[in-house]
Amino acid sequence: MSDVDLTNCDREPIHLLGQIQPFGFLLAVTGQWMVAHASDNAQAFLGCAAEDLIGQSLTDVLDGHAVHEIRGRLQIMRGADSVERVFNLPLRAGGEPFDVAVHYSGDLLVIEAEPSRTDSSLEAASAVRSMANRVAERKTIEDIVHEAARQVRALTEFDRVMVYRFDQDGAGEVIAESVRPGIGSFLGQRYPASDIPQQARALYERSWLRIIADIDAETPKVRPALGPSGGPLDLSMSMLRAVSPIHIEYLRNMGVGASLSISILRQGKLWGLFACHHYGPHHVSYERRTAAELFGQIFSYMLESREQEIEARHVERARNLHDRLVSSVATASGPESLKPFLGELCALAGCEGVTLHMGGQTASHGGGLDADRLRTLVAFLDGHPTLGVFHTHHLAAHLPEAEGWRDAAGIIAVPLSREPGDYLIFQRAEVIRDVAWGGDPNKAVTVGPLGARLTPRQSFETWKETVRGQSKPWSASELAAVDSLRLTLLEVVMRLTDLAHAERGKAQHRQEILIAELNHRVRNILGLIRGLISQSRDGATNVQQFFDVVSGRVQALARAHDQITQQHWGPGALRELIRGEAEAYLAAKADRLILTGPEVLIEPQAFSTLSLVVHELVTNSAKYGALCDSRGQVHVSWRTDASGSLDLTWREDGGPEVRVPTRRGFGSTIIERSIPHELGGEAQVVFDPAGLQVALRVPGRFVVEAAAAPDHPEAASAPDGRVAGPEHVLVVEDNIIIALDLEGVLLKLGAGQVSLASTVTAALEALEAARPDFAFLDLNLGEETSLPVADRLLADGVPFAFGTGFGDQADLPDHLSGVPIISKPYSEKALREALTRRS
Repeated sequence: MSDVDLTNCDREPIHLLGQIQPFGFLLAVTGQWMVAHASDNAQAFLGCAAEDLIGQSLTDVLDGHAVHEIRGRLQIMRGADSVERVFNLPLRAGGEPFDVAVHYSGDLLVIEAEPSRTDSSLEAASAVRSMANRVAERKTIEDIVHEAARQVRALTEFDRVMVYRFDQDGAGEVIAESVRPGIGSFLGQRYPASDIPQQARALYERSWLRIIADIDAETPKVRPALGPSGGPLDLSMSMLRAVSPIHIEYLRNMGVGASLSISILRQGKLWGLFACHHYGPHHVSYERRTAAELFGQIFSYMLESREQEIEARHVERARNLHDRLVSSVATASGPESLKPFLGELCALAGCEGVTLHMGGQTASHGGGLDADRLRTLVAFLDGHPTLGVFHTHHLAAHLPEAEGWRDAAGIIAVPLSREPGDYLIFQRAEVIRDVAWGGDPNKAVTVGPLGARLTPRQSFETWKETVRGQSKPWSASELAAVDSLRLTLLEVVMRLTDLAHAERGKAQHRQEILIAELNHRVRNILGLIRGLISQSRDGATNVQQFFDVVSGRVQALARAHDQITQQHWGPGALRELIRGEAEAYLAAKADRLILTGPEVLIEPQAFSTLSLVVHELVTNSAKYGALCDSRGQVHVSWRTDASGSLDLTWREDGGPEVRVPTRRGFGSTIIERSIPHELGGEAQVVFDPAGLQVALRVPGRFVVEAAAAPDHPEAASAPDGRVAGPEHVLVVEDNIIIALDLEGVLLKLGAGQVSLASTVTAALEALEAARPDFAFLDLNLGEETSLPVADRLLADGVPFAFGTGFGDQADLPDHLSGVPIISKPYSEKALREALTRRS
């Protein structure tokens, strides 16, 4: 292994040192339970030299009961970094008990053991519970970490216990401490990121606890140096792993004789450490170390929970501000509309000033940026692509021109649109502060006894540095609150833009709805075609047959799509659906398909599904059934029942004898399962020898009786297309542009008065104030639905209709399944028909 010094210590293989601490011994065994590695000091514990142990079966080395216990622990081991422990386990018959830890290192099982130490003063579960309860009683993060340090010192009896937190730049700071009197304090001191290299931090995230019992102890080697895989044994998860020479020198320079580290993790990442120092050798029993490790895990969860509570309170404040922002700007325009809220935004982020720059206009609060500095900063932000919020507490490090910007040393910049230059910028002033370092982190490197290593840090006396040009760092909760407002601000800006350009916005909005609907339907169709291709291949015996099957099914979808689009996405005629499929596939045989039934229309949501089913019935009949020769006929009849549901019967006769198929192809699956699965209807297939019989039932919400014979006479219409009434219409729609558009159309059609509501609460208040003659409800209102309003209208006997944005048939409760549904974009014809049949 090459020498390690300050130039490459981040690459030092600290997990591959090939040595262990001497307070225990190590064995590594293969999957066949043969000893592959042993530490030199095994002889002191087992009476057998390491070289003699290698190659022996573990059952010859340890007592059978001990091997049984170890095997049992492997049964409950979970995860690559899992470590299982057994306490007070005799390894030899009649021998002294050991505390044993087992874990996997690649394909090898590592067994580490140290003599059990009687610790009658400790009852681990009670101790940890008491420690956690005492910490939980504290209210602030500062009090929590100080109490935790005190509890860990009481448990481990180290001279000094520090809570060491890592900053964003990787440097560490002692934020809490419990120390033996008379040895000074490190509280508030910072240490550079290089003091704990990256590979050490990675191990802290994998293993919760690390002990160094005596920095001057001789470290036995692990034999052989190289294992069966050709490399040294990986001791990443080892409790006995020896210590890097660099770290030993570091501790010596601090005067430390023993140390213990307990990881503090947040969401699996290293937040900080309990760093325990003793000014002489100090070994902690394995049982007590296990209790400390458990407390570290519990404390990590407690700390994360407290920090999340703080973040949640900030986010809740942001949510409340969101509600007021959205409601207050509903009828306003321009950045000046946001100006009354800038003070609250400033308080939410905990800053001194905020500047809003949008559409070339500027508004500010609390000492915003002047025009020149704003122009410089906006140019920097436009050239600094980011997916979301940009933040820094040291702007000059990113933008040298900001050197000397005392009132904007730190910023959070929130992009408000895709347009360059539109930002909400939070500003924090410079905070001149003295930072206490544990020794000068910038000292020049000199050659010491181990080369160019940690000798520059021989002194850990406090070294103070005055920091200028930086603001107070932004906390995680402040950043979370600002980020949660980003979408709100984007929504507000969009509304302001729409309201500022009302006429243009109205036309643009209609276009966006049409594009969204087209996009939605195209995606659905592409997904359906993909499924057809995937499922059709199983029954095909050659490429041409596969092509014909897929082509026929896709053409059926295309014909259904054409028929729906001809009706402007309104209901399509059932008779035309069946006739079109017959003419496309049967040609001259189409007249042998006899249709009987009233004129009914099928809603677009069900039209494509029914067209696929009819296609499969037609093609099946032409290939194998009544229409495969010159004699047979197919009778298709349908009717609607009292609930409006459609019952359709397909009956073949005169064709070849029908036999029950031995396997179900995809075509049969479409016939039997499409309508039940997609529409909630029914399908029954009977393989009668005289001819195939199929009974289909389509729920009434997908069926519309043709206007040729309406149940109710059409209301008298004025020459300009107006209908007779209703006098008062309630519109529940959360988009103001769509709501205003509906209001205009309804008034044009003859409504005397139109009331608008954007939420369920507002709609129910409107119903309390006045009973309408008709209501139109957008089914989806942002985070809520209009179903409570529908129930109230139903109870009051007020006729109403639902609207939906993408033509999807909603999963309505049974008692609302008969309510008419109109698809967006709402046409004048559809609204007129809804008003006409409102009774």
